[in-house]
Amino acid sequence: MAKEKIGIMGGTFNPIHNGHVAMAEAAQRAAGLDRVLMLPDRVPPHKTGIAPAEDRWRMVCAAVWNHAGLEPCRAELDREGTTYSFDTLTNLHSLYPRAELYFIIGTDTLMQLKSWHRWEEVLRLCTFLVCPRTTAYRPEEINAERKRLTALGGRFQPVAMPVINVSSTELRDAIAAGKPTPLLHPAVREYCLLRGFYGAEPGCAEAEGWLAELFRTLNRHRFVHSLCVAGTARMLARIHGVSPEKAETAALLHDCAKCMPLREMQRVAAERRLTEDEFILGSSAMLHAPVGACLCREVYGVEDPEILHAIACHTTGQAGMSKLDLIVWLADKIEPTREARPEIVKGRMMAPLSLEKATLTVMEASAAYVMSRGRGMHPATMDAIAWLKQEIAG
Repeated sequence: MAKEKIGIMGGTFNPIHNGHVAMAEAAQRAAGLDRVLMLPDRVPPHKTGIAPAEDRWRMVCAAVWNHAGLEPCRAELDREGTTYSFDTLTNLHSLYPRAELYFIIGTDTLMQLKSWHRWEEVLRLCTFLVCPRTTAYRPEEINAERKRLTALGGRFQPVAMPVINVSSTELRDAIAAGKPTPLLHPAVREYCLLRGFYGAEPGCAEAEGWLAELFRTLNRHRFVHSLCVAGTARMLARIHGVSPEKAETAALLHDCAKCMPLREMQRVAAERRLTEDEFILGSSAMLHAPVGACLCREVYGVEDPEILHAIACHTTGQAGMSKLDLIVWLADKIEPTREARPEIVKGRMMAPLSLEKATLTVMEASAAYVMSRGRGMHPATMDAIAWLKQEIAG
């Protein structure tokens, strides 16, 4: 039986960015790796001013959730003390005794290998996959160092890919200044803003606890989605004169009940007398909204009735929706990780100009799709569509 080929991509990931992901995927293709373990450091030697380990862990999970073969790994986070690659490789060999390990590095790191803790032993524990990076070293110096290390037992394989130069310092500065960060996954950017990392103004005082609870109770896809909805809602709120804090809170928590089993949702709905609507009670896709509003009050401590209402109606919509209601409903549908279907693209373009027109466009398309599948729409949605048409007509 062939050995499994496992790649290792370690780093501070402060924060993880698209350059890290691109390197991991290029190495995966070049060496035919079965998977790549993404390992955030616990206590990196000689580094200060980094985000807490658990926050960086969640950001790594968010950044790679839909990248096949890239797996977040806690091998370094769960070990006490300073992180050294020798210890990590030794640990991984014990966890995967039949695997071949491939350590993904850049050419800049290749030139620093001799400074690593127990570096001569590290050379024997893995094959190094070397990705091109811009460095101060000349190509002939890099080739000479690779030959010296190979003579000492090192194994090196080049990874053919474009040179990716992403400055984590520049990304952190952009977050602090509120500038665009196209090289960050939007969920990672939103996580940093909510937590107030890297000089950003914290999104809300409760973000630390809320994010921990959402990460615990939601699957990775839903966690990423919730972060992206929060970022989209905050942007729309600023444009349309709605409290960004309220929009961000409602959007972040809108799906807090989404991953509950239907029977558990039904139990909560019955005990709290949330609804007697059989249409809603029979569908987790709709019931998670009123149940989520209940959890927001009881678990997350949100008392604002406008926020709770926006969460409760974010699935069906309804006639007379407030601007906050419209923002949360629309952000849920057009956030950047959603598939770029024609109505979604159109909704994204229209949303900064008119919440009503953008919502009507997406809502009508959703209703048409549902009914084309032989299913009925909830009356509240049809009422919302009729109301939006009246509002737009003036």
